[in-house]
Amino acid sequence: MSKPFIEQVHYIRIPVRNLEQSAQWYRDVLGLQLLSITDDPLAIIKVNEGPFLLILVPTDDETFAHFTIDNEQAFSIGFTSSKLTEFHQHLVDNQVTVEDIEEDNGHAYFHFYDPNGNKLQVHW
Repeated sequence: MSKPFIEQVHYIRIPVRNLEQSAQWYRDVLGLQLLSITDDPLAIIKVNEGPFLLILVPTDDETFAHFTIDNEQAFSIGFTSSKLTEFHQHLVDNQVTVEDIEEDNGHAYFHFYDPNGNKLQVHW
């Protein structure tokens, strides 16, 4: 095969319990752009200038966008931020469940949770 058929990741779907509240949180707390809330219903969130989208999908199921390894929660979605410390404090100030900043092999990161309990990571 000379060229792969898949060119890029376009979107990731995230389960949420309250679509409106979650869409506002991703917009207001994370600073991402809410493009629309559709009739399906779905919320379409744009991540900066690239083609990448987060799609918030309402569900009543007890399900998350992360998984477990040896019964420990492991994130599936990782973001980058050049202002890691400031972002960490911003989340703390907004009463987001946030873990401490850690360092590993020359890069720093921390984990945090959206209002639905989805575990996310940000690093630099």
